[in-house]
Amino acid sequence: MKKNRPGLVLPIPGPLREARFLERPNRFVVHARLGNGRRVVAHLADPGKLRELLVPGRRLQLRRATDPTRKTQWSAVLVESPDSSTWVSIDTGLPNRLIRRALEEDALEELAAWRLERREYTVGHSRFDFLLQRPRGGRGPRRMVVEVKSVSLVQDGVALFPDAVTARGARHVRELAALRQSGEWAAAVLFVLQRPDAVRIMPFSARDPEFAQALAEASHAGVRLFGRRCTIDLDSVTLGPPIPVVLPR
Repeated sequence: MKKNRPGLVLPIPGPLREARFLERPNRFVVHARLGNGRRVVAHLADPGKLRELLVPGRRLQLRRATDPTRKTQWSAVLVESPDSSTWVSIDTGLPNRLIRRALEEDALEELAAWRLERREYTVGHSRFDFLLQRPRGGRGPRRMVVEVKSVSLVQDGVALFPDAVTARGARHVRELAALRQSGEWAAAVLFVLQRPDAVRIMPFSARDPEFAQALAEASHAGVRLFGRRCTIDLDSVTLGPPIPVVLPR
């Protein structure tokens, strides 16, 4: 049986450069000031509101782009938490890379019976993050599709998803439910909290009631809900222990 290995570490490519957040003119761009006083423009991969994180003067960690033709010469990678106790990843691609490594190294006890078959697998009208399989024998479906969700918002010790309305996310969850109800597929949503400072994950019903409703219906249909927290350092992310995903009553 697979054993949980919370010490699994994935390097964060660098070098990183510290800066101070100035403003966010649109969802995918931030302006920041480097330590030498130079104002720079950085790409932001996280489309969430990030209001409690992107506050003027808050510390950021930026990485210079390797493509000289890119419009933004920097990427925003990390931001300081509101209480300055930890770094928070704002790289929405990081959870997928981390979970792929965890699946390759059999480091997720929640999926102990399953093996990674491939990534980015299309079923119906949606492309899901991972396709898993399990050996023949036993009962139930032999194939599972897994969708990974990046979580960065924490309020009073509760991690909330999504931080902004996600019609695509609700559609994916509903399609997972339909696959599970067909009887031919297993399905799961894995929420990856890109910070360590929460005790549970919940759908942010006040911000996106449609997603919250879709998630509740999917869970009722048999879609499995998992959560993992992470510890973020300047040079790496460490896979943390499971964190419960709780649905509102």
